[in-house]
Amino acid sequence: MAQRYVRIQTPEARIYYGLLQLSRSVQLLDAPPWLKGQPTGTELEPDTYHLLAPCAPSKIIAVGKNYTDHAAEMGGEVPKEPLLFLKPPTTIIPTQTEIIYPPQSSRVDYEGELALVIGEHCFNCTPEQAQMKIWGYTIANDVTARDLQRQDNQWTRAKGFDTFCPLGPWIVRELTPGARLQTFLNSNPVPVQAAYLEQMVFSPDFLVAYISQIMTLFPGDVILTGTPSGIGPVHIGDRIRIEIEGIGTLENTVAGRP
Repeated sequence: MAQRYVRIQTPEARIYYGLLQLSRSVQLLDAPPWLKGQPTGTELEPDTYHLLAPCAPSKIIAVGKNYTDHAAEMGGEVPKEPLLFLKPPTTIIPTQTEIIYPPQSSRVDYEGELALVIGEHCFNCTPEQAQMKIWGYTIANDVTARDLQRQDNQWTRAKGFDTFCPLGPWIVRELTPGARLQTFLNSNPVPVQAAYLEQMVFSPDFLVAYISQIMTLFPGDVILTGTPSGIGPVHIGDRIRIEIEGIGTLENTVAGRP
């Protein structure tokens, strides 16, 4: 099994990065792993922490319509260049927490995606250089208020509500292009989304290089690489589970705003 890098919080509200062991204990690191964090010699038992999202990025850059079938289901074609938008860091929540259904929307959709975690300062990179800037991979759900996306002239509101970017459960360093992404809703064993990562139109290397021509990427920044076809609505009480081979499972439930 690949090493799984996590970010955790103790009951004393202390936050650490670490390596998740098979026993579910966590070997603590003295810094984020992409900043060359080293083991401290301290290990936390499974009942002494809870998982956070695996990184705390300065920004989340997302890519729209990066699978041909999804572009078609949205009523269009794949753009000639990557279609970029931003999600604020306040959208991030970890696995096993609640997505809050905003009262402003009557149609909220799931979007299972592969997320890239940047490991080095990156600006004006080539695709060849960009591969070395990708530190690892995790899973994201680009939750979207679809009615607001169609209503507004830009996507900030529809994509930017708090809790609209579940991220995790951990980061792995390597992933095969043939890995499969699947999204499941509630207890249905049939996935509502299923695709191979190699079906992306614009590859991870290309996306990192393209984005770096526009803005500087910092260690820990996150890029969402786009969702395959099969997007659909969720309702309060639903459970969304996104799986990517070689990473794991990201699972969240939907709740109403208190």
